[in-house]
Amino acid sequence: MSRLEQAVVIGEELALAFEGGEEIYLKLELLRRACPCAACQGEPDALGRVLRPVPQVGARGFSLLRCEAVGGYALQLFWADGHSTGIYSFDYLRKLAALG
Repeated sequence: MSRLEQAVVIGEELALAFEGGEEIYLKLELLRRACPCAACQGEPDALGRVLRPVPQVGARGFSLLRCEAVGGYALQLFWADGHSTGIYSFDYLRKLAALG
C-alpha cells in the first residue's frame, strides 16, 4: 500500500495524492454521506441487529475544514458542523472514488 503524500480540498472535492503517482478525487458531499462512523452508519446491538440512523446534514456539513492522517492507513475528516468521528481507510476511499 502506498503512503499518502498530500490531501487538499479543491473546490467541492478532496484530492489525495499517494506516493507512486496515484491520485484520487472525491466529492465532499459523497464523503460526508458515506461517513463510516457508528452515528452515521449504525452499529449492531447485542443481538447483531443494526439500527441505521438517518443523519441530517446541513449545508455546513459538506464543508471540510481539515483532515488528519490516522497511522499509515486512514484519514479522519473534520467538517464545519463539528462532525469528526469518521475514520476513512485508504481502501474505503479508493472504493468510494470508484463509485464516482
